[in-house]
Amino acid sequence: MGAAARRAPEQEQSCKATEDFDTAKPPPFRIGDLGRLAALLGGAGHPLLGPLRPRPRLWSRELLGQSGTLNSVVGHLLHTFILVPYNGWRISHRTHHQNHGHIDKDESWHPITENVYKELEPSTKKLRFSLPYPLLAFPVYLWYRSPGKNGSHFNPSSDLFSPKERRDVIISTTCWITMIALLIAMACVFGPVPVLKLYGVPYVVFVMWLDLVTYLHHHGHQDLPWYRGEEWSYLRGGLTTVDRDYGWINNIHHDIGTHVIHHLFPQIPHYHLVEATKAARPVLGRYYREPEKSGPLPTHLISILLRSLRVDHFVSDVGDVVFYQTDPSLSGDNWTKNGKHM
Repeated sequence: MGAAARRAPEQEQSCKATEDFDTAKPPPFRIGDLGRLAALLGGAGHPLLGPLRPRPRLWSRELLGQSGTLNSVVGHLLHTFILVPYNGWRISHRTHHQNHGHIDKDESWHPITENVYKELEPSTKKLRFSLPYPLLAFPVYLWYRSPGKNGSHFNPSSDLFSPKERRDVIISTTCWITMIALLIAMACVFGPVPVLKLYGVPYVVFVMWLDLVTYLHHHGHQDLPWYRGEEWSYLRGGLTTVDRDYGWINNIHHDIGTHVIHHLFPQIPHYHLVEATKAARPVLGRYYREPEKSGPLPTHLISILLRSLRVDHFVSDVGDVVFYQTDPSLSGDNWTKNGKHM
């Protein structure tokens, strides 16, 4: 390994699932080995649409057929109603899938480095890791991205986008402004309180749930490495994702709790993610982190979230394989040493 994996001293033992297994080491299989999924699921004729190959480029038109226009129209309608700039988010989410697990290139919920962390105001540090503020981060991320990064999902000149994508961003931003104007008009006609009840409250619930789900699919486990430089690969980055069980909500989520396979093979339709995950587990071995079983409601996720917010604060500025470290001023030594992720 080009650079030693860096952990906080108290993590040296707990970051290993067992004494003879270290998730910081490259897996003994290649992503091509996961092509066995096709055979395990019944051969090339299986509805998984032929041989499985990694596709870091997540093209939305694969989800609704081959019509780019249809995808754009449906995408704008659905995303604009929840105040998300469709193309801006689509492009940044594609970047997230292309660079999952990469400290410098990943998007949304990637760790901040120690130097960036030290430059944050004490109040910002406190808010970033204190509920409910992390669960309200999505709109802020859309406007400002993450600490240490510049740009906005609404600004066509942002370094998130290439010059050829700027027209798409302008269209989505225009749709977003139109939705804001519509909400203001409705508040003028019906009053702000009804609009707040019928739109504002559901919107806040949506944002909080989205932040919870997306955060826990990339955090909250004791042995999640993050990569930079030559140590990063599409496979190793994808293996840093975590599956979660949401109980009866799994079906509402279209089984997105099966997040590992979703990241490695984003072309797999949601209705095949569960069986694809079952088929991949023999190949993934210990690199697959078994999710804790949920009751009817996923209340177990609350404790996982709280523990992660208490100990997952920043990563080292040096090293190509690093793990989260803890700011004792936010967590306290006792929690750092005794708290365990799940």
